[in-house]
Amino acid sequence: MSDTIPHLPGVYRFMDDEGTILYVGKAKDLRNRLSNYFGDKKVIPYKSRVLTKNASYIEFTIVETEHDALLMENTFIKKFQPRYNVSLKDGKSYSYIVIKNERFPRVFFTRRVFKDGSTYFGPYTSKFRQKVILDLIKKMFPLRNCTYNLTEENISKDKFKVCLEYHIKNCMGPCVGLETEASYNEKIEQIKNILKGNFAEVKAYIQRSISYHSERLEFEQAQTLLEKLEYFEDYQSKSTVVSASIKDLDVFTIRSDEKLAYVNYLKIVNGALINTDTLELEKNLDEDEHDILSYAIPNVRERYNSIAPEVATSIEVVLPADMTNTVPQRGEKWKLIELSLKNLDYFISQKKRSEANNTNKQTPAERILNTLKADLHMDRLPLHIETFDNSNIQGTDPVASCVVFKNAKPSKKDYRHFNIKTVIGPNDFASMKEIVFRRYSRMVKEEEPLPQLIIIDGGKGQLSSAAEILEELGILDKVTVVGIAKKLEEIFFPGDSIPLYINKKSESLKLIQQCRNEAHRFAITFHRNQRSKNFLKTELTEIEGIGEKTADKLLKSFGSVTGLKSKSEAEIIEVVGPVLAKKLIDYFKSKEDS
Repeated sequence: MSDTIPHLPGVYRFMDDEGTILYVGKAKDLRNRLSNYFGDKKVIPYKSRVLTKNASYIEFTIVETEHDALLMENTFIKKFQPRYNVSLKDGKSYSYIVIKNERFPRVFFTRRVFKDGSTYFGPYTSKFRQKVILDLIKKMFPLRNCTYNLTEENISKDKFKVCLEYHIKNCMGPCVGLETEASYNEKIEQIKNILKGNFAEVKAYIQRSISYHSERLEFEQAQTLLEKLEYFEDYQSKSTVVSASIKDLDVFTIRSDEKLAYVNYLKIVNGALINTDTLELEKNLDEDEHDILSYAIPNVRERYNSIAPEVATSIEVVLPADMTNTVPQRGEKWKLIELSLKNLDYFISQKKRSEANNTNKQTPAERILNTLKADLHMDRLPLHIETFDNSNIQGTDPVASCVVFKNAKPSKKDYRHFNIKTVIGPNDFASMKEIVFRRYSRMVKEEEPLPQLIIIDGGKGQLSSAAEILEELGILDKVTVVGIAKKLEEIFFPGDSIPLYINKKSESLKLIQQCRNEAHRFAITFHRNQRSKNFLKTELTEIEGIGEKTADKLLKSFGSVTGLKSKSEAEIIEVVGPVLAKKLIDYFKSKEDS
């Protein structure tokens, strides 16, 4: 190695005979690093030998620190995209939320980013999360979605008229001057806070608005805001809050094989997990994981507009001087590293399974069930799946459902619904215990075959309740039981506080969602029928002398209370006799007079 290369930090570039950069690297010590490319060919990796063979000469730039070398290396790679450097395999199409740079800004999703002064948030890799966020914004802050040019002059000249969106309260009518620009921009600021994860500021804004209207005795407006606050708190409670002590943090982990490196990213803002992504990087040389992650982190942070001052990683990396890097070994940050690694491992295993499935000829059902089996680490194929859901409104008429899927398809003849018998009031945990016990105690007693997979619609609490009963019945080790939490679609296992995130495009997750949605639909339908039935019976049984059996008899004969009212006294006498018929006629007449 030439004596002209110093023992100093810097960036080096392998160039071909046309002056094209083939490879860019950084080094704490340029001479020592470059010497690794030359010497005994038996020691030097094959890919490195190919690089030196194709290169004509080497250029290098001395810098002050290793951090400066990192920044320069990233700049060169981004600008020149050398063929031998690690490259990000990015075939995904990302979506952003844009707040347009205009008077009375619109807020919507876009896949195209323009440098027009608009503010972009994202990217968002999950369509489900996009919909959740957009629904929250629409519910909390009515905004315009028209494309009118709302200049002061156009509004003052009455060029526009309010549309349907105004009448259904999705817009406050800024086009006709019914909402001021200042009021509208206040909402935009709160939307920005939501998208940044600054939930506390949004809550404080709503609470101030409630107090403002209450002091002026504007109770209707205050009540509307209170409902919005409850809706927002419900959304916030369903967000993945990872820590009360951690504020803003980026978490990165890495795994690699001979050809590819995989990097998982968790974005933590104010203690809540607001975004996650897994990226693939193609290795063109025998790059070290430390170097790959050092390259990936600035690129990912730029893409997600992260300004977190601290980065937690699974291995040591070199980062710019304005970032703090920690490699936690215990505590809350280590739990986040574990969560990231867990999701990274599932991503890799799912990718390999997907590749294997593409080479094997399977029926769609076999393919889906094999993927689900692998995702949930099951010992047996989940040919028989049962899913449970509770339904009650303000504690009335609590019911539950059990839907059955066989060979990845609904088996409606095996569906079951339950009236909750032992639980008073809205207690989902106790209700879940009751229905799981009733279902499987009977199956155990009658020696019926158990399902391979049980899905509980709910979070850790309902899952724990179900698992407790299965343990009591002695069958917990004979089945796989999981819970699926709403909103973020987290999969929980009994006794494991760290959720599993299955790829949103995965067929196995879609099957779990289909089971959950079908159980919810079946429970809601049964609940509505019960409420309707109980309501009709209650109205008739309010009449003196009419009990439940007589009420049922009347409803079977005339179909409904409305049908009963339309009948003559003679027709009613044929069913219940003259005494009760007169009481019914008198009751309906008193209702009409009142």
